[in-house]
Amino acid sequence: MKVRIPNSGGPSNMNQMLRQAQKMQEDMAVLQEDLENREYSATSGGGLIEVTVDGKHKIKSLKIKPEAVDPDDAEMLEDLITVAVNEAIENAAKTAEQEMGAITGGLNIPGL
Repeated sequence: MKVRIPNSGGPSNMNQMLRQAQKMQEDMAVLQEDLENREYSATSGGGLIEVTVDGKHKIKSLKIKPEAVDPDDAEMLEDLITVAVNEAIENAAKTAEQEMGAITGGLNIPGL
């Protein structure tokens, strides 16, 4: 008994797949650079703390309103800063995931 392998288009189909993969790779590189150059902000404490991070998750700015500073409650200020930083980083990560997903069609590509 012989097994027949369906003809999938041969070399031309393979070339087309390679071109599509190369285009996707180029699009991803452009998007990655764009995402790294963007800034993402978040606030906490009703706007008492504002943090801005870049796409590489590095803090670009941290603004603290004077009324957020209570010498008797430094722990609250620490918590507000932590919340704002984490939210800004999460915003950057979610944006990158969504926009990369649009290019990759939802493929889970390690390292991205």
